[in-house]
Parts: sequence; C-alpha cells; structure tokens
Amino acid sequence: MVQLTATPLSALVDEPVHIRVTGLSPFQVVCLQASLKDERESLFYSEAYYKASEAGEVDLERDASLGGDYVGVHPMGLFWSLKPEKLLTRLMKRDVMNSPFQIELKLCELYFPVKYEPASAPMASLTIERWYVAPGVTRIQVREGRLRGALFLPPGEGRFPGVIDLFGSTGGLLEFRASLLASHGFASLALAYWGYDDLPAQLEKVDLDYFEEAANFLLRHPKVFGPGLGIVSVCKGAEIGLSMAIHLKQITATVLINGPNFIISVPQVYHGQIIEPAICSIEYKSTSALGLAEFYQVYTASETGISQSFLPVEKAQGHFLFIVGEEDKNLNSKVHAAQATEQLKRNGKNNWTLLSYPGAGHLIEPPYSPLCRASRIPFVLPAIHWGGEVIPHAAAQEHAWKEIQKFLRKHLIPVVTSQL
Repeated sequence: MVQLTATPLSALVDEPVHIRVTGLSPFQVVCLQASLKDERESLFYSEAYYKASEAGEVDLERDASLGGDYVGVHPMGLFWSLKPEKLLTRLMKRDVMNSPFQIELKLCELYFPVKYEPASAPMASLTIERWYVAPGVTRIQVREGRLRGALFLPPGEGRFPGVIDLFGSTGGLLEFRASLLASHGFASLALAYWGYDDLPAQLEKVDLDYFEEAANFLLRHPKVFGPGLGIVSVCKGAEIGLSMAIHLKQITATVLINGPNFIISVPQVYHGQIIEPAICSIEYKSTSALGLAEFYQVYTASETGISQSFLPVEKAQGHFLFIVGEEDKNLNSKVHAAQATEQLKRNGKNNWTLLSYPGAGHLIEPPYSPLCRASRIPFVLPAIHWGGEVIPHAAAQEHAWKEIQKFLRKHLIPVVTSQL
C-alpha cells in the first residue's frame, strides 16, 4: 500500500519537514506536487519527479529530484519552489495569529500536461500546516501616540531581547517576520510607517523622530531587555535602520538586508534637520526581456557618483550585519554594502559582518519562503524585477535566518558575569 508521510504535519514555517513515500514498485517514477492558496485565494504550486529505490521508497532527504521545479537533493524544494499561478503575486502571510498556510501535498503518477489528457486521481495526499507564530506568542496591537504597529511577545515571564522589524516600499503593516522572531525568543515590534491606519497614505518624508519614539516605547516595556535594541530591516526599511543606528544610541544590533548606504527618494528629518536623498539617475533604469523594471543601476552607473550622499555609518555605536543578494535587480546591494564596510574600515571600525550570497535576489525572507522574482508595489507603475535564482536564493534564506538570530542574541542578550 502506497503511503505518503510528512513529519511534522504542523510546524513553524521556518522548520524543515521530512517527506517520504513508501509502498511503490521498485524504481517507479512518480510526481510530488505541492499547492497552497493564500488569504486572497491566489494559488501557488510546485512539482518534482522522483524515482523510487529498489525497496519502493522515496525519501526527499536522500533522493534527488529528476526534474520539475528543481533538480537534485533538496528536502524542502517543494516549499521554496512554489510559484504563483497569477504572475507578479508575492506570497505574504497577513493574518499570522489565527491560521496557518495549508500546503496540500499530492503523490501522482506521471502524466503529460495536455488538456485532453485529464490527470488521474492522486495515489496519496495530505495537508501540511505552516504557522508563522509558535504556541504562547502574544500579539499586542500598538496605537501609542502616533505609533502604529504590532508587538509580538514570546511566551514566558521574560525579559526578552527587543527588535524593531522594518519593511520597505510595500507600505502597510507586515507582521510575518516579527511573529517568527517572537517565536524564537525576541520581543518584536512590527512597525508601520506609511500606508496603514491613519499614517500617511504616501511616503513624502521619513521622520526619524517617529522611529526614535518606537525605540523608546519598546525599551519601556517591562518584558524587554535594555539598554540596547536590534533592528531587522530590508530595502527602504534598511535605509531607515541604518539611520537609526547612526543617530540612536539605543540601537546596538542592526540587520540590513539589501539596503542602501544613502537616502532614497524622499528626505529624512531628525530633530528638525533635513537630510536630502541621493541623486537618482533614472536614465539608467533598465527593462528585462519580460518587461520588468530594474533599478539597480540608477545610483551606481552615473559618472558623478553619490559619494557625497553616503550616510556617516562610522558614527554608529552598535554592530551591523549586512546581508546581500548578489543578484538583486532592485538595488546594487553588493556595491552599497562594500561602500559602507569600506567607510567603516577607513574609520578604524570592525563592528560589522557581511554575508554576501551569489544567486540570491532582493527579497531575502525567512527559510523555505518561495522566491518572489517580480511583483508590483504601490505608486511604481511597472512591475519590479527583484532578481534571484531559485536554488541559491533558497540556500541564502536558510543560512541568513540562522545568522540573523545568532547576531541578535550575541549583541542584545546581557552577559551575566559570575560574582564568585
């Protein structure tokens, strides 16, 4: 009797799943298919072909996929190779507390995908739950003064290292990374700063005082360790994260995922001082063969350069973790991280670590998340090419997530020294 198993059937989205098939004929070739629908009913799907062993077994931790969405031994390939049925759709969990993503896994016989040949019923199937929050994590809606966001607290009495989680030009309130960080022991504030609730509908300036208020709010919480906080940030959020690290002594550990070392698009304001954005040479925007906009050269191709706009990263008192996807088509993150670290070195600083991933794109997310190569964002007319190749991008996400947590723990958890 053919059996399909997945262990565990319910787990956090960043935990691996062991998929096995037993009861097949010796050396039988089969197709494994995965699919899920997001909260807006958008379908994502993947498939891979496997050949059973002499014992009639397939084990994704041991056996190589022969074809499909990936080739080779990739135990979680069916998850990170999920792709949208509707192009330009990004998989993002919105309600992290009340429901998991449900991934339907099917074991099928081989078939040729033509309309007049209907696929036979699956030989076996099961449903896997992928949660963005661990049991016991609490979510607190934040409406404190002008602050808007969601605070996630790990289970237990605390206290916990505090982290502010910042996204970029998507706007709104994205909670999936903060909820996962709380699931691993961090008091995490998912902070909105435009396009949410009564915040500005468009981002016309970045008010750093708002982010200083957020840092002080988090440090005041009785379950949060002081005196330092961490930041996890990407894209425009990483620009803000870098500025916070420069101006705020409370920030002691800053994770910058594919961010610039200068200000993009709109000015920053701090205590009444205006810091202007770098000059954008939009004539260096390129368009891919599929009509996707690539902005990665608009700050690096100009002969005049933007060095006069580099932020004074050397003034930061805390530590940096730069994470770079070398196939980022939205920002030339590799160049910008090199510029920032060179600036730190020139000033005698060694308070930084650089992780640079060949083949990874712009949207480096928690492990096993599908690569989003392209999508739309508010107020930008063409769809944006984020870049990345599926297999190296998946490997980068898995490695970077572990390194982010290690970095935050190292610099945020107080060292208790013996009194003996």
